[in-house]
Amino acid sequence: MLDSETKRRIDSARDILVGKVPDPKSQVEQITIALVYKFMDDMDRQSVELGGKASFFKGEFKKYGWGNIFDPRLGGVEMLNLYGEAITRMSQNANLPELFRNIFKNAYLPYRDPETLKLFLKTINDFTYDHSEKLGDAFEYLLSVLGSQGDAGQFRTPRHIIDFMVQVVDPKKNETVLDPACGTAGFLISAYKHIVNQALTPTPLPQGEGLGVREGRGGLSAQDKQRLYENFTGYDISPDMVRLSLVNMYLHGFVKPQIHEYDTLASEERWNDTADVILANPPFMSPKGGIMPHKKFSVQSNRSEVLFVDYMAEHLTPNGRAAIIVPEGIIFQSAGAYKQLRKYLIEHNFLWAVVSLPAGAFNPYSGVKTSILLLDKSLAKKTDRVLFVKVENDGFSLGAQRNPIEKNDLPQTLKVLKSFRASILDGKLASFAPETGSALLVSISKLEENDYNLSADRYREVIRVGKQTHPMVAIGDICTFEYGKPLKAENRIEGEYPVFGSNGIVGYHNEYLIEAPFLVVGRKGSAGEVHYSNKNGFPIDTTFYVKLENEDKVILDYLFHVLKSLDLQSVNTQAGVPGLNRNDAYKIQIPLPPLEVQRQLVDEIAAHHRIIGGARQVIENWKPDIELEFDENWEVAKLDNLCEIVRGSSPRPRSNPKFYGGGIPRLMVADVTRDGMYVTPSIDTLTEEGAKQSRPMKKGDLVMAVSGQPGVCAILAIDACIHDGFAGFRNMNQEKILTEYAYHYLMSQLDTNNSQSVGAVFKNLNLDQLRQFDIPLPPLEIQREIVARIESERAIVHGNRELIRLYVEKVKKVIERVWEG
Repeated sequence: MLDSETKRRIDSARDILVGKVPDPKSQVEQITIALVYKFMDDMDRQSVELGGKASFFKGEFKKYGWGNIFDPRLGGVEMLNLYGEAITRMSQNANLPELFRNIFKNAYLPYRDPETLKLFLKTINDFTYDHSEKLGDAFEYLLSVLGSQGDAGQFRTPRHIIDFMVQVVDPKKNETVLDPACGTAGFLISAYKHIVNQALTPTPLPQGEGLGVREGRGGLSAQDKQRLYENFTGYDISPDMVRLSLVNMYLHGFVKPQIHEYDTLASEERWNDTADVILANPPFMSPKGGIMPHKKFSVQSNRSEVLFVDYMAEHLTPNGRAAIIVPEGIIFQSAGAYKQLRKYLIEHNFLWAVVSLPAGAFNPYSGVKTSILLLDKSLAKKTDRVLFVKVENDGFSLGAQRNPIEKNDLPQTLKVLKSFRASILDGKLASFAPETGSALLVSISKLEENDYNLSADRYREVIRVGKQTHPMVAIGDICTFEYGKPLKAENRIEGEYPVFGSNGIVGYHNEYLIEAPFLVVGRKGSAGEVHYSNKNGFPIDTTFYVKLENEDKVILDYLFHVLKSLDLQSVNTQAGVPGLNRNDAYKIQIPLPPLEVQRQLVDEIAAHHRIIGGARQVIENWKPDIELEFDENWEVAKLDNLCEIVRGSSPRPRSNPKFYGGGIPRLMVADVTRDGMYVTPSIDTLTEEGAKQSRPMKKGDLVMAVSGQPGVCAILAIDACIHDGFAGFRNMNQEKILTEYAYHYLMSQLDTNNSQSVGAVFKNLNLDQLRQFDIPLPPLEIQREIVARIESERAIVHGNRELIRLYVEKVKKVIERVWEG
């Protein structure tokens, strides 16, 4: 179990390093090296205690034993020199397995401050692990805090996106799996877990063996696992990433992980290697001046994103499959290499589907818009269509915080993709009907006519046209997109006019000022986003502002709503920084009803938005408020005296089917929001054995998140286990306090309680802090009155939330009516 103390130590280690090693990746690297160093020493010491001999620190390397580094006779500089020399030379230690030698390859100490090192190693010395699984818990947490992975367009792929791609490709136990830009090996680990879980999933009995299913509890044989470990390969050009991948793979059972420091695009050494399954999120940016690839690629380019996709397509086996995250430039830019790549993928029967991800899917690391290309050499040969699916919500908000939300299109998208694949393989493509309006089938011939553009919205308009009763006009016939003006930083001073495309506010400048109302369309960065301004302002050079050609034909407010309904982000053909190409946007056809009809539609939408705005104000301004007129005779008790406080627990390792996948619910922090009181876990389940390793709670028990969103509470609607991000309050003294009152009082103190949380990266509350929480105890009858009042208010708030949902749908339907006539 990864407890709060271990997390605290890792956070402390990062706090110590941050002044000398500001880059999070380098911090993770230094902690990884030190933890592995300490881990090897632990294994040596354990071997000696059991009557054996040291395996790692012997011979000339005996002097580098962990204990020698802490020799009190060593001064600070001597300690620093010894440790720095040790990690530098450890890759040459013939006593180490090749894996560990590779982990220390190119390792060095990036600072020369003895006090920093002494504090850092003292923190690492507090870690005690007797086997790699416990080290794995710490390392899993360490990787979770790793954000940006470099300045070459690399960034961490969200776990749920990785798992979705693996489910689509569905790797099998006898197939080879490759990630040619593996980072920390997230795709490889997910694919491995997928294969293990599939082997444990019950399958239907073969025909003739009766009804029911065959139990999958047998799982993988020893031979299967050995072959599986040999079938996974990763490349990365960065030695830091290779080091992290090696540790990650080792801690998931790969004794000899096949992770290679390798320049996928410039080296020819492994060009002849192929794989059955390729999964990757390759770098999106090329170094300044491009790269110097060899000449074996089918598409000649110096753009890394183009070459990586080419590489993966060319290195699939005849029945190979791939899922690749790509920037939007791959999808629709008109530059020669991009178009040539798309043509190659289609004409050589690679591409069978494109999944468009929402623009905020990679926040907070990057706001770049991405898609997933799905390749299958055998499947694509059997159809003359490509399936496009647009994901608008992936289960998380699309802002910087990426908080869990209810809307999640990924499960339905997976279902549609599997259905499409099955219809092709069964020869029933003619009867395939996507179950979601975000899916679209486009013929290869139609793609050819449009320069192999892979933006679905380029083809959706063809469908819409057939339903129109209103005339269709090109955007360029009714308006122009005018360039915003560059604005010097010194002019972005405080004033009454907003700057569009910037976070600054500026003073008055006649030359640039655009009178309201006007529309702004993102040109770069937020390409395609449409905003309405009812104040005079300054559209700057990362934006277009919309200038109407004929106000007798179109109302600005109507044009705003129609432009918002389009996916203008996909109209991107500019090289370099992704940006909106206005000439392509001008060609898009939109419906243009008479002015009277436009006014009616605008008025109807405005009425809906007034209701939405009022409902949002209710929600944003309400919070549970316990108004206590304190009576000095009321008792004020410590929380510890009102219940038994326990910490949640998670069985390890996460991939062990002995613990996970049963029928016992396990509550995750993501299940709990500030909105709900009674919570039913929906994400994870445990087996009975797993529940014994966790912390079972009963229906009606109060729980509190202590990490992730510290202080947020919930009352369980069913019996469930809680993981280590929670504290549970058992056996609440019902003679003194109602559970519902305790919930509302603790939630009313949320900001105060949260402010006590500590941690360098993730804020946490510990049990000692919870035990000291004070709770006033009015008589039970008054507690019931408080609960009833708050619940009555909460019902009103929930009603407003539902009202917003209904009226947002009404707005969508008004826009749909425009397109449908």
